[in-house]
Amino acid sequence: MTKAERRQQQEKQRAAKAASQPDGGGSTKDGQQAKKSGQQGGQTADQNAPRTPQGQHSAGRGTSVPDASSVPTEKRAKEAIPPPSAPTHSRLFPHLRLPKADILAAASVPGTSKAEIHPSVLRLALQFSSFKITGGNARCIATLTALKTVINSYSTPSGTTLSRHLMTYLSPQISHLVTARPMSASMGNAIRWLKYEVSVLSIDLPEQDAKDHLCERIDTYIRDRITVADRVIEDHAMEKIHDGDVILTYARSSSVEKVLRAAHEAKIVFSVVVVDCDPLFEGKALVAALPPGLSVSYVLLGSLSPVLPTVSLCLFGAHSLLANGGLYSRAGTASVAMMARGRNIPVLVCCETYKFSEKVWGDGVTHNELAIAPTTSPLAPAPTVSLEHINLLYDLTPASYITAVVTEVGLIPPSSVPTVLFRQGVTASQGL
Repeated sequence: MTKAERRQQQEKQRAAKAASQPDGGGSTKDGQQAKKSGQQGGQTADQNAPRTPQGQHSAGRGTSVPDASSVPTEKRAKEAIPPPSAPTHSRLFPHLRLPKADILAAASVPGTSKAEIHPSVLRLALQFSSFKITGGNARCIATLTALKTVINSYSTPSGTTLSRHLMTYLSPQISHLVTARPMSASMGNAIRWLKYEVSVLSIDLPEQDAKDHLCERIDTYIRDRITVADRVIEDHAMEKIHDGDVILTYARSSSVEKVLRAAHEAKIVFSVVVVDCDPLFEGKALVAALPPGLSVSYVLLGSLSPVLPTVSLCLFGAHSLLANGGLYSRAGTASVAMMARGRNIPVLVCCETYKFSEKVWGDGVTHNELAIAPTTSPLAPAPTVSLEHINLLYDLTPASYITAVVTEVGLIPPSSVPTVLFRQGVTASQGL
């Protein structure tokens, strides 16, 4: 230190000592006490004021907030450490989130939404967030139907064309649906297809004709890629069902449900074992939807082992089929497929090709979704304890557990997914 710096430091120490002496602040033995400013000299008694009766306060002295430098180091360290809180899913899965039903409810009030969201999209987003519409096919059909309503109510601004401005109008609608629940693979593929159809529209086409053309293309997509594809899957899957078979399925899949109905209508005598699990318990809806004359057994996932020796075939639905042949489906499917594979039971997956994805995931946690759980739990030991359910909605089944995939192009091995994707890409580039 230079002479000027040392002189300045000595003057500060003298000023601090002189300010502390009138208040009886005592002692200057502590280095930190000596460095206090003149305004902080009377804080020794004020800091102890909450611990003494009110009558002992000095009438002429006001309450002041101590400076951070005047607080002891140990006290500052204790205040910096936040109190322990109840465990939440953000600590284990910080990248996952629950559906934002409260935000969507606020956005549905007229005048509160910043973007111009169509009422049909607002309604659909609320249905997604509350899980009133579930399943890849149902969500895709509902999304395309809502977008068709949005297209019909769209008007091209002056100075632009429909093919260049329509996606600018549709993007906020799609983003609002994504805020309700993460986009499914079927929705993503359908929206990418719709963007392509909009981009290839002729700029000379009249607005109403262009809107009619897009709505017609959406109807054709739903018919060819979903409705007709499910009928072809029914025919292919029924060839693997014989009299006396015991078919096991997990949760609920619209494709599997149609296969079971078609096989029952074809007078094939078989029985069904529906395996179910929380939090959605979709298997209950499947049991109620199957024909009354069909023999159906309902078991939970924990009771699967005693049932497996009687099973002859497993039929699963699919949320998506990845490029490496992995099955992305309801959480618990991987466990059922693994146990069935251990007993050499054939595992067939009913999946439309529009659900095929070019992505490859190594686990079912990096890309997943949280399902809605009950707000209260009987397992909570005390009312003051916050117990949060962590319910992953999907899991990843390795391709080695899958015998074959039943699609509208036939029965294919899981390794053929890249080939189908390549052929669909060539077809899409030609305009479907």
